Amino acid sequence: MSQVQHHSITPNAWPAIATAALRVAFGVIWAVGAALTWSPDFAVHYVGYLHNAAQGQPGWLAGWFQLWIGLVTPHAVLFTWLTRIVESVIALALLTGFARKTLYVVGVLFSLLVWSTAEGFGGPYTVGATNMGTAISYVLIFVALIGIDSRGGHNPYSVDYFIEKRWPGWCRFAEWGRHKVIEREPERLPWGVQIPAMLAVLVLVIFLIGGLHSTLHVKAASPVSAAAAVSPLSLASSTPDAKPRDARLPPLIGTGDSVDVHLEASDHTVSIANGVNYQAWTFGGTVPGPIIHVRQGQTVNVTFTNHGTMQHSIDFHAAITPPSLHYIEVQPGKSIKFSFVANVPGAFLYHCGTPPVLLHIANGMYGVIVVDPATPLPPAADSYVLVQSEWYTQQVSGHLMGPNFERMSEERPDEVVFNGSAFQYRDHPLIAEAGKRVRLYVVDAGPDLWSSFHVIGAIFDKVYTDADTAHAQSGVSTYSVGPGAGAIFDLVIPEPGKYPFVDHDMAHASLGAIGVLEVRGTDGAPPPEPEAVAPEPTPAAPAKDMAAESAALGPYHFDATKGAALYGANCAACHQPTGQGLPGAFPPLKGNAAVLDANPAKHIEVVLNGLHGENVGGVTYATPMPPFKDSLNDAEIADVINHERTSWGNQGKQITAGEVKALRTK
Repeated sequence: MSQVQHHSITPNAWPAIATAALRVAFGVIWAVGAALTWSPDFAVHYVGYLHNAAQGQPGWLAGWFQLWIGLVTPHAVLFTWLTRIVESVIALALLTGFARKTLYVVGVLFSLLVWSTAEGFGGPYTVGATNMGTAISYVLIFVALIGIDSRGGHNPYSVDYFIEKRWPGWCRFAEWGRHKVIEREPERLPWGVQIPAMLAVLVLVIFLIGGLHSTLHVKAASPVSAAAAVSPLSLASSTPDAKPRDARLPPLIGTGDSVDVHLEASDHTVSIANGVNYQAWTFGGTVPGPIIHVRQGQTVNVTFTNHGTMQHSIDFHAAITPPSLHYIEVQPGKSIKFSFVANVPGAFLYHCGTPPVLLHIANGMYGVIVVDPATPLPPAADSYVLVQSEWYTQQVSGHLMGPNFERMSEERPDEVVFNGSAFQYRDHPLIAEAGKRVRLYVVDAGPDLWSSFHVIGAIFDKVYTDADTAHAQSGVSTYSVGPGAGAIFDLVIPEPGKYPFVDHDMAHASLGAIGVLEVRGTDGAPPPEPEAVAPEPTPAAPAKDMAAESAALGPYHFDATKGAALYGANCAACHQPTGQGLPGAFPPLKGNAAVLDANPAKHIEVVLNGLHGENVGGVTYATPMPPFKDSLNDAEIADVINHERTSWGNQGKQITAGEVKALRTK
């Protein structure tokens, strides 16, 4: 008998529960949208949303958008509040089931007449985005609710139902069917069905709230945002490029009273990291452009030819000359000739000065002109030119990058480099000889960032900062060079060794602004490699018995809160709170094979004993990881490992303190 009743109730009860579930879920979505309208940014940019939406719309919709812009602009505050109130009321009514018939009609009209101002009547359609347009989607859901509700009669899962029991006339606002007085309780689904349905709605609410952060901060899926998310250093190969740029100062162009300089602008693909290329605008096909080396007092006869696809120009920081005559725009296929006297010695930038200058320089149009003083500087055994600059990129395809003007404007570089390519002089050091003078001509092409130039393990013998060599500074360890500026650095290093040179802004160094000066002995032999030396014995504090500590805690149970705290205190600085690691320094733990391996032995051994020089995913990480066997007991190590195995999407098998103890003892 009960089985017959169950089957007789369910078919008639389903429309009510289905429309209620859809309505509540839809109400949660509206509630999130309504909450966002109460943010200050929504009010500040309300008119801007309409102007932004009007761009790129078809001509037949132009009048529609202009109507709304003209209507809203003088009354932005009023429309902001109307939008907030209407969205909040619709959200509350959907959640509670209030005035459903009226609500659904208002929802359709509101979606079409108001939200369509920000989208047109469809879209936005774009590769990578799956939505067909919020306005149309919402209209279809409201229509679906109308269709389901019109067949379901009185809905016991709504506020309307309780109002109708007291005031039957309320049906005119709430029901689509005939307005009947509620004479008996409508059929309901058993609690065994209602409770899972409620839990499903609760899960939906949790996911929507959890996704609110990404709603506010993650860029919409599109080819542009996807391309901008790829860093050239994330694509770089662990195998160094075979040939770095030659950094040696070339000889003087000529020794007469005048010299001829021919520069050509052209579009070329250049290397910016190991295996990563960039679509650049160049002088002479390289970034930086050719090094021009002249003597103070010489007349420099410049011929500049534009073989590029757009206007370009040239600006010499070493010249005193009318820019209105000589630094003018040169059309593709055209040339300009002018002369200037190199009266001022030093290391100077030359660059394209065509607006936007930021884009032209950041896209590779810069180089160096070195003007030797009439009274020569002390002779140097080796002289190098280092041009520091930044790359701001987005992915074009594969390992090919192109410019990202938004990053340029915000000064958020993907790479900071010497002579155009990240880490090239770390992989291929510059050579010098112990006890002999080495001269570095350092120019900061920018276009945005200062350089704090430093050679680790050395002090500059002289720093020439201007045209008067009498102003040279001595005993300087670090010297700042601003964008567009240059300085000359002299070093005399007595002992062979490898001396890194860096931009001491360490964020810049980590993005590629680091190289090595390899100082060899007088016989030309490479510097010796370091030897391990046994430390002097010192009285040590009694070592903690970590196994005993763990045993005293009793049976092991994974404490997720403690695991997260231990990870934050001991691991997060290197491997990052997100488990992503640091490129080239510390490997990622998210998706790491050892972390996901069902056999935890490797994972436990690394945490216990540390690691150095491991190849992870094709990248060798030279930065050592310290051992934790003497600072964490078995239970603590197990908590850390289990945190790593269950965080950031990892689904590794959890371990026990006993497994740690077994490997510690072994």
